[in-house]
Amino acid sequence: MREMYEQELYGAKNPSWHESDAAWKAGHIARMLRKHALPTRRICEVGCGTGEILLELERAFPGAALCGYEISPHAYARAKQKQTARTCFHLQDADAIPDASFDVALAIDVLEHVDDYLQFIKRVRALATYKVFHIPLDLSVQSVFRGWPIMGLRADVGHIHYFFKQTALAAVEESGCRIVDHHYTASRLELPNQAFTSHLMKAPRRVMFALNPDFAVRLLGGYSLLVLAK
Repeated sequence: MREMYEQELYGAKNPSWHESDAAWKAGHIARMLRKHALPTRRICEVGCGTGEILLELERAFPGAALCGYEISPHAYARAKQKQTARTCFHLQDADAIPDASFDVALAIDVLEHVDDYLQFIKRVRALATYKVFHIPLDLSVQSVFRGWPIMGLRADVGHIHYFFKQTALAAVEESGCRIVDHHYTASRLELPNQAFTSHLMKAPRRVMFALNPDFAVRLLGGYSLLVLAK
C-alpha cells in the first residue's frame, strides 16, 4: 500500500493532505503531553505528511526541537519548504530513521495505512521514551452495516486496517508498549467541512456519548483514539 504515497496517488486524491486538521490534532497532543508533564525537548513524528502538526507543536513548546519523517516525496517537498530553525523534515521510512533518543515520538493517523502495523509500532517504540498514537476507530455497528463508509476510506485515503477501541489498545500493548493514558477525539463533531451524513449524526452522537461513551462510539462511530504509551 505504500505505493499510494510514494507514487503520489494519495496527494492526487487528498491535495490538502488534511492540513486544516493539524491545529485540532496538535491541540489534543499538546494537552496530553502537558497533562502528564512530559519532557518535550526532542519530538519526532513518523508519517508527518506536510509537517503542519509539528509546526503547530513548535509554537506550543518553545523549547522543543522537532523532526518529521515522511515517505511521500510530494508531502516531503511541501514540508521541506516550511522547515524552520527548530523543525526539520526528512524523506525517510520508519526503518531508516537513525537510532535516536527522542522524548516523544508521534504516529498520528498512520497505523491504519501501513502494511505491518505491529512492526511499525515496534519501530516507533524504539525511537522515544514516550509515544503518542492517534488511531481512527473506523469499526462501528453503523459503519459495518452500511459498508460503504469503510470501503470509501480504503479507496480515498488508503485505510487498510480498521480498529475499534479494544483492538487499537491491544495492538499498542502487543507491540511492547505500556499504555499510560488514552481518550476519544471527536473529529466528526469538531472538525469543519464534514459530510452531510456527519452533520445529521452530530446530535445523536453527542447525546449517546454523554450517556455512555464506549457504547456510543461502538454503535455510531465518528471518533478516534489518542493513546499515550511508554
